[in-house]
Amino acid sequence: MPVYVRGEVTGAVVSFRDRTELAEVTRELEGVRTVTDALRAQAHEFSNRLHTIVGLVEMGREREAISLSTEDAVIHQELVETLLARVGDPTLSALLLAKAVIASERGISLRIAEDTLVSRELDDVRDVVTIVGNLIDNALDAVAAGPPADDRWVAVTVRVHDGGVDIRVRDSGPGVDPASVDRIFEEGFTTKEPGSQPMRGLGLALVQQVVRRHGGEIAIRNDGGADFSVRLPRSAAGPGHPSPGAAGAGADAGRRAPARAR
Repeated sequence: MPVYVRGEVTGAVVSFRDRTELAEVTRELEGVRTVTDALRAQAHEFSNRLHTIVGLVEMGREREAISLSTEDAVIHQELVETLLARVGDPTLSALLLAKAVIASERGISLRIAEDTLVSRELDDVRDVVTIVGNLIDNALDAVAAGPPADDRWVAVTVRVHDGGVDIRVRDSGPGVDPASVDRIFEEGFTTKEPGSQPMRGLGLALVQQVVRRHGGEIAIRNDGGADFSVRLPRSAAGPGHPSPGAAGAGADAGRRAPARAR
């Protein structure tokens, strides 16, 4: 801003703003929103199931009521056992379990890929949670917005190795519009219709911020649906992680869209 003295410009005042704190607050807000959505979805899902079971009991259909209740318990237990076996970080496991509840409410299957392997707690799990959570949210929105299908799914891979952390989120949605590939990581850019959520176009921008801060990479391609791969260097995983073998999920040989964040 120019400084005027007796009508003449004698200098200027320049203001600088450190956005680090603002970015941290935004990330925390996203985390709170994720937990809130998970609790809302879980309450809604359990309420519907409970009402159905009570109705079956009142109709004298005890066998169907038992079958419905045990079926949900078995599916839930299978997911918990999968996470316990493959994901050694409790925070990341809790996120994936919460996202599975949200996906189920929307009629979408959240799959934990077989090559997922996190051998122990991550040193910078908050950043990994930011990436995984926002990529899953983006995939769920894409699948839900697509045409009805018998098999609607989102598949997640998180793999820790000597080189760092590989994260991959695929979905059965319509894929990424090639015309939007170069803009999808811009803050405020969205291809979704205006709705009740005021913070549109924020999730992928947060992913890009985290990846850039760690010096990582993002790659996008369309393979039936959208396929997002993120590679974070070793600092995000912490030292001492044993190598699980071959390259992780992000090392895909297919052609990738030119959108990368470094």
